[in-house]
Amino acid sequence: MSTNIPIQILYEDNHIIAVNKQPSEIVQGDKTGDTPMSESIKKYLKEKYAKPGEVFLGVTHRIDRPVSGVVLFARTSKCLTRLNELFKTKEIKKTYWAVVKNKPNKSSDTLVHYLKKNESKNRSYVCNDNSHGALKCELEYKILLSSNNYHLLEINPHTGRHHQIRVQLSAIGSPIKGDIKYGFNRTNKDASIHLHARCVEFIHPVKKEPVSIIAEPPNEALWNFFIEELNRKN
Repeated sequence: MSTNIPIQILYEDNHIIAVNKQPSEIVQGDKTGDTPMSESIKKYLKEKYAKPGEVFLGVTHRIDRPVSGVVLFARTSKCLTRLNELFKTKEIKKTYWAVVKNKPNKSSDTLVHYLKKNESKNRSYVCNDNSHGALKCELEYKILLSSNNYHLLEINPHTGRHHQIRVQLSAIGSPIKGDIKYGFNRTNKDASIHLHARCVEFIHPVKKEPVSIIAEPPNEALWNFFIEELNRKN
């Protein structure tokens, strides 16, 4: 089975390609057998540049299947090594948007929790800091906008734990719209959740120039409402 979603290229040069992932896409192959983005992008590069043989493409990071937004890939092994180092040293700034129904108590805050991952259930849980295997996670959020029923948050994670944003927002009573795994009361019709990797910013590992890559959220009524309201404000 394949998702067959057209690739949305956000940035492309000889070293890096960035794509706006849609909610049903997977970054790398998994047990579903669906065609991953990595394979679709290899095919795109092979055809565009008439490349003979196998096309190199390095996966630098992943976002969950129901999540949308910016994903970076490396086009050379040298660039993959350098991007991996930037992620490791937290020199790549990631900004997410999330839509929640329950408004957080504070308009902005830094959240610190300790998480444990349950591999068999593919989910993480908040735990005590002295629990065996507990990992500290931290993020900053601020409320950008509110509608009658929902609130748009901007989030900057300081760590990159499994399902971190989803778990931490749920822990303060503000689960993400559609995220029934972490406490929202119903699914979205397309099985997405309203979490979007909005922007990545970094110094290009080869060109040494600042790069800022922004992805538009999915074309969906609630996302569209918040985009229109933000544009009106600005």
